[in-house]
Amino acid sequence: MVGGKGTRLLPLTESTPKPALPVLDKPCLKYLIRSFVSAGITKIFLACGYKSDILQKEIGNGSDLGAEIIYSDEETPLGTGGAMKQLESRLDPVFAAANGDAFIDIDVREQIEEHLRTGASITIALTQVKDPWNYGIARIQEDGRITEFKDKPKPEEVFSNYINAGVYVVNRSVLKDVPEHQFFDFSMDLVPIITNRGERVQGYRLKEGVWIDVGRPSDMIKANLVAADRFGSGYTSGMMNNVQTSGPFYIGKDSTVDGSKLNSTVILERCTVSASTLTESLIMAGCNLDGVTVTRSILGKGCTVGRGATITDCVLRDGTVVPEGAVLEKRVG
Repeated sequence: MVGGKGTRLLPLTESTPKPALPVLDKPCLKYLIRSFVSAGITKIFLACGYKSDILQKEIGNGSDLGAEIIYSDEETPLGTGGAMKQLESRLDPVFAAANGDAFIDIDVREQIEEHLRTGASITIALTQVKDPWNYGIARIQEDGRITEFKDKPKPEEVFSNYINAGVYVVNRSVLKDVPEHQFFDFSMDLVPIITNRGERVQGYRLKEGVWIDVGRPSDMIKANLVAADRFGSGYTSGMMNNVQTSGPFYIGKDSTVDGSKLNSTVILERCTVSASTLTESLIMAGCNLDGVTVTRSILGKGCTVGRGATITDCVLRDGTVVPEGAVLEKRVG
């Protein structure tokens, strides 16, 4: 399900739908698709909405990943349950589904095996977080059975730090309870129907892999740094000369970094960076930085930053030109 607008990631999502935003020069969604393919799933439907034409261009037909990708446009948002219902006749008796708005690289095969072993009607991937009040939490028994969901509880209402990671293995038969052509949430609307009927809803607790909500700019930076660290700190295909590094970093294809300091920073492809200090930041493709300081910020595609400029806690839209000596702080746009 990849139909959301990603409003919390503006201005980055003005030009690029959220699932196509890059993690190490690959659309974020491709990591999730790769997880599905690794589990033996070779036909994948993408329920699209916002900027679906750009998403199709960025993701492609799946041939590079060993899958067939089929695009299904939603004229109006249908929610997670409604999106599955729209595709019901094209789905297998047991199928896997996922929200495509997170950075996910997990073992889906093991989740499928748990679904079949427990005889569940639905199996939902769960992950532990430090701030469960920002998510939908699950009450689970010792054997993993889910007995209750609560969406974004108040801190005093929290009964679990396990949250819905948005990856599902589903018996197609449960979709008979989803109404046609209307918004219907999978976990908040459908799961209570299934549990009240006495059918098993299983929680699959993630043991390995990566799940990161990329709803905010700071999450995009984190996802890129986690990926850089996961694939080996210092993973790079660009050119480096007299560069000091600390923490995870990445330099993309056809990028050049000269005489600079990189502190936990990701620089995507086709960038030129010289005499600069970059800390906990994401520099997107095609940027040009000369003698600048960037801290805890994201620079959109094709930004140019003049000598002596300082950028702190900012998210700059694609193509921004920052004049020499400018001081930007907490700017979004």
